[in-house]
Amino acid sequence: MMEVIVERNMPDSTPATKGDVEDVRAEMRGMEERLVEAIRDNQTEILKAFYGFTQTVQQRFGESDNTESSLRKRMTILESRVLEVERRLNMPPAA
Repeated sequence: MMEVIVERNMPDSTPATKGDVEDVRAEMRGMEERLVEAIRDNQTEILKAFYGFTQTVQQRFGESDNTESSLRKRMTILESRVLEVERRLNMPPAA
C-alpha cells in the first residue's frame, strides 16, 4: 500500500470563505502598516543624516568667514602702517 503524505502548509481544495478573505485582508493591512512605519523610520534617519551634514557645512562656512575677516583686519593694519611710513618719508625733516 502506498502512503499519502499531506503537507500542512499546502492549501486544501475547499473554497475560501468570507472569513478567510477577511483574515487575509487584515493580515495585508497589518503588513501595509508595518511597511509604512519602516519607510517613515528610514525617512527620519535620512533627514537626521542631512541635518548633521548641514551643521558641519555651516561650521566650515563660519570658520572661513572668520578667517576672511581676520585676513581683512590684518590687511587694514598693514595698509595703515604702510601709509604711516609713506607719510614719514614724504614729510620734510623737522629743523
